[in-house]
Amino acid sequence: MVRVFITGSTDGLGLATADTLLRDGHEVIVHARSPQRVPAVQHLLDRGAQCIVGDLAAQAQVRQIAADANGIGLLDAVIHNAGVLSGAALLPVNVVAPYLLTALIPGPSRLIYLSSGMHRGGDTGLDGLDWAGRTTTASYSTTKLHVTALSAAVARLVPGVASNAVDPGWVPTRMGGRSAPDSLELGHRTQEWLATSDDPAALASGGYWYHQRRQAPHPAAADPRFQDRLLARLAEHTGVTLEGR
Repeated sequence: MVRVFITGSTDGLGLATADTLLRDGHEVIVHARSPQRVPAVQHLLDRGAQCIVGDLAAQAQVRQIAADANGIGLLDAVIHNAGVLSGAALLPVNVVAPYLLTALIPGPSRLIYLSSGMHRGGDTGLDGLDWAGRTTTASYSTTKLHVTALSAAVARLVPGVASNAVDPGWVPTRMGGRSAPDSLELGHRTQEWLATSDDPAALASGGYWYHQRRQAPHPAAADPRFQDRLLARLAEHTGVTLEGR
């Protein structure tokens, strides 16, 4: 049994992941953006899951989410599942929040970051981005390039942690739409495998995965220079670094 925290788990892939892991006998901590969203996971709470509440678009609440997670006890894995598709919250939710949670939750030996095949269309420019989300200055593709690079940077810089990014495919969730062509089941299987399996492949670090197969990400995501530039911008914005994690 492992203890897994899943952000953005009141619907879609996050909810499906939480349900499967709980059914498989693991200890699951779900996350809801607000108290109004908690009823969506009540059926999981009735089965023993715990819930942390907080808005990932608000940095102060992200810090409280990290504190609440640490208060539960040592986590074995964190699945950074939460994401938004558009709007000013793109950078805060898709990039800043997983960075902060990575820095502020010490201990997990497995970190999984939800990427997208669309990250290959992301912009590598880091100037002029509004990390606080007052205005929209980045596309969804760009934020997924950032989080893919973050995953690779953690794999490079944090010893003893298996850090991987996952492309779940274009799946029929609220974000993906009903006509999405990929399998919802396959869309969350890789995250579950990376979080819990003793398969040597699942214990490796630095991968970019699609349906349990490693693929090559955008070259910038694997470039230490781009990773370091991104980490520097995030550290400047948050006042928090990955050092000492």
